[in-house]
Amino acid sequence: MEGAHRAAFQNTERDLEKRATFSNLWLAAALIAPQIVLIFTFFYWPTGEALYWAVTLEQPFGGGNQWVGFLNFQTVFEDPKYWGSVRVSLAFAFWATTISLAIAAFLALFVDRRLPGHQVYKFTFFLPYALAAPAVGLAFRFIFSPDAGFLSAINDIFPGLWNPALDGWDAFALIVMAQAWTMVGYNFIFFLAALQSIPRTVTEAGAMDGASVLRRMWDIQLPLIAPTLFFLIVINITDSFVNSFGIVDITTGGGPARATDLMVYKIYADGFQGKDYSLAAAQSIVLMGLIIALTFFQFRFIERRVHYA
Repeated sequence: MEGAHRAAFQNTERDLEKRATFSNLWLAAALIAPQIVLIFTFFYWPTGEALYWAVTLEQPFGGGNQWVGFLNFQTVFEDPKYWGSVRVSLAFAFWATTISLAIAAFLALFVDRRLPGHQVYKFTFFLPYALAAPAVGLAFRFIFSPDAGFLSAINDIFPGLWNPALDGWDAFALIVMAQAWTMVGYNFIFFLAALQSIPRTVTEAGAMDGASVLRRMWDIQLPLIAPTLFFLIVINITDSFVNSFGIVDITTGGGPARATDLMVYKIYADGFQGKDYSLAAAQSIVLMGLIIALTFFQFRFIERRVHYA
């Protein structure tokens, strides 16, 4: 009897192993082929072309490439305007990410408490993320116009208080607000999902101990949603570097006096307006390297403070 049970167990184990084996390699290749083609077409191929242009001299109107090695990178690193663009981009990423995460966390906390109308807010808070960056930039350009927007009334009382066309700080604040507003909906969805995954008994225990709403948020809920917060920090910083072109192009055009000349916009200005494709390619490689370095730094040092349940 024992031998029969052992034989049946072995047969069952053998059947499970057969079910876990995918023997049709052609079908597997056909299923993953579209994804591989997309990744190669829209990532590896453009990256390879940019790297090739970065080490060669691309003629403005065609006619071949001339090998120049790291001359384009040397030109980029010796340009003080480029380092100014790097500083502006880092400040822009920091403030846009901080403001967007703070607002999204507050809204998610508001909806998570199931206050009146919370079902409607779930939908309306996500709407900004569905808009394209140029549309957001155009809306903010008209809303915050110093002579036609709602701030025009303030300018009538305090002339020159707000003018993004002439004041660099106003222009920088404008693109930061536009970028933060765009990402609020995306961050809100993840924050709300993370908050709703916390057992109600945990927050109720804190309330019974006399902890206020903000105290429970800081001491109980925020540590429990730390993995989600870390994920959103990485996504928001990356998005600030690569998806902010439409906002800058429509609202400020990199000005005034290069106050909003982000790295991604400078690539466009040097490549498509200045017709220096090789220099723009070198800048794109540097931007990609900077994003990789920032992501590595976040995973290497910031993730240490994240505790996964």
